[in-house]
Amino acid sequence: MEKVKVWNGELWTGNSFYIHPMKLKEPITAKQIAAWTNSELIGDENALVKGLNEIHNVEEGDITFVDHEKYYDFTLKSKASFIIINKKIEVVEGKVLFYNANPFEAYNYLAERFKPEVRTTNNIGATAKIGEGTFVYPNAFIGEEVTIGNNCVIHPNATIYAYTQIGDNVIIHANTTVGGDAFYYKRHKPHYTKMHSAGRVVIADDVEIGAGTTIDAGVSSDTFIGKGTKLDDQVHIGHDVKIGEHCIIAAQVGIAGNTKIGNRVTLYGKVAVNKNITIGDDAIVMATSAVPNNLEGGKTYIGYPAVEARTFAKQVAIIKKLPELWEKLKNL
Repeated sequence: MEKVKVWNGELWTGNSFYIHPMKLKEPITAKQIAAWTNSELIGDENALVKGLNEIHNVEEGDITFVDHEKYYDFTLKSKASFIIINKKIEVVEGKVLFYNANPFEAYNYLAERFKPEVRTTNNIGATAKIGEGTFVYPNAFIGEEVTIGNNCVIHPNATIYAYTQIGDNVIIHANTTVGGDAFYYKRHKPHYTKMHSAGRVVIADDVEIGAGTTIDAGVSSDTFIGKGTKLDDQVHIGHDVKIGEHCIIAAQVGIAGNTKIGNRVTLYGKVAVNKNITIGDDAIVMATSAVPNNLEGGKTYIGYPAVEARTFAKQVAIIKKLPELWEKLKNL
């Protein structure tokens, strides 16, 4: 099985095990995209679209969308080469624009077209590939286009959705779900529209995933679990989360979408981690803490919001003195 590594927080590989999940098999002209989405094309109609991605993960050659004025400037300055937008503007250097009254629906249509849901009535999909020495217990489900490496163990009632990629020596315990749809919706008063999950889950070698854990697929990139990382029971990993190597994540931890966690990070029980943040290498977050912002590596954190343990200890010491201070204030 080819290996996936993490380098400076970005996924890379020298082979085909990890590929950007929404790079198109064949590039498609901007003119064709405009026709499919019924959009007005602004720019080079012969420019070639090479991939599809939401704004947090775009690369050159990708198409993305923006439908809110708050994010126009950010999106126009991103790496995206093609942008579906609901505001008519002049062509931006290096960009091709698609004017559409509903960019979200246009983007969703493309995501479903390029990566459709694949279904099977078999317990193990006909196109699934399972390596030597891997044991699959009864009642486990393995979807289409899944790859599982050598010497893995898949316990009863584990569910592995289509397109998931799993390395060697991986253990997935009972009742775990890998590759469920991203919890990603567009709000339209008074309802919500679901974004099609076109990404995957990629699990590197030597990972162990506890019972009842859930790992969501990426929206259009991958949710990634690095080599040697161990997840306890009832952990939830949101869409597009990237977790580094040799991390320890205890029971009932929840990690929201698009968060990046470095190597050798420890998250103790019931830690809650916000979306779109980064936790550095060798950080430790103590039980029941909440992490709303980025954390530097190499430090221990506790509390809500999580702060360095030394700072937390000082805060607790001050709080203990408050009744005494209050009595003194009343007597002034």
